[in-house]
Amino acid sequence: MKLRPCIDIHNGSVKQIVGGSLKDAGDRALENFVSKQDAAFYARLYRERGISGGHVILLNQADSPYYEETKRQALSALGAYPKGLQAGGGITPENAAEFLEAGASHVIVTSYVFSGGQIQYDRLQALLRETGKENLVLDLSVRSREGRYYIVTDRWQKYTSVELTEQVLDELSDFCDEFLIHAVDVEGKSAGIEEPVAKLLGDWGKIPITYAGGVHSFTDLERLKNLGRNRVDVTIGSALDLFGGEMAFRDVLSYMERI
Repeated sequence: MKLRPCIDIHNGSVKQIVGGSLKDAGDRALENFVSKQDAAFYARLYRERGISGGHVILLNQADSPYYEETKRQALSALGAYPKGLQAGGGITPENAAEFLEAGASHVIVTSYVFSGGQIQYDRLQALLRETGKENLVLDLSVRSREGRYYIVTDRWQKYTSVELTEQVLDELSDFCDEFLIHAVDVEGKSAGIEEPVAKLLGDWGKIPITYAGGVHSFTDLERLKNLGRNRVDVTIGSALDLFGGEMAFRDVLSYMERI
């Protein structure tokens, strides 16, 4: 298990938000933390500490009045840590190359591939022609409904009909280099991990996977390590002191070095 850093950008600022609160209308979200530092500051910090493979996420849709500033922040972070970060949020075949050329090691995609609530394999193939399998991360972020976990799109606002299962992971792993999974119902709430999601990912564990959502203590990290069989990486957002939380960044890095 490794720490994967994150830089979430909304309305032109680095933020930590309550994941399920994000709305396109009015570009609204419940905020846990709004940084006074820009995205490049965090990218340089991660580079200096030698942690890579994190994600820069643009949380505004392309027609938002804030999108251009959000995108500018994202590109500055990628330039500050070339090949050290992945970029996601509104990625399509038309713009994937721009983010890769700006320094992203991978692009992260959900909504384009799951358009209409289903896996659109023609769209997935179109992406692959632009990025190659080795540069593509599929974000299979999920929310619970009737005891099952379904992939959600459009900044986590829309349910698809695709349930997160080992079969789906098998099918989609042929098309990408990694998976990113946000447990959206606990994202930004610092209330503990979604244990069924962590266990499913650990039981499968065939390609690199990053879990995000709910981590707020070292007990959570230990639980994730065990459920994920020490082969699921982790992102910590609101709970980290970098973003106003109580978990010290240096202590998390020390923990990761010991396991």
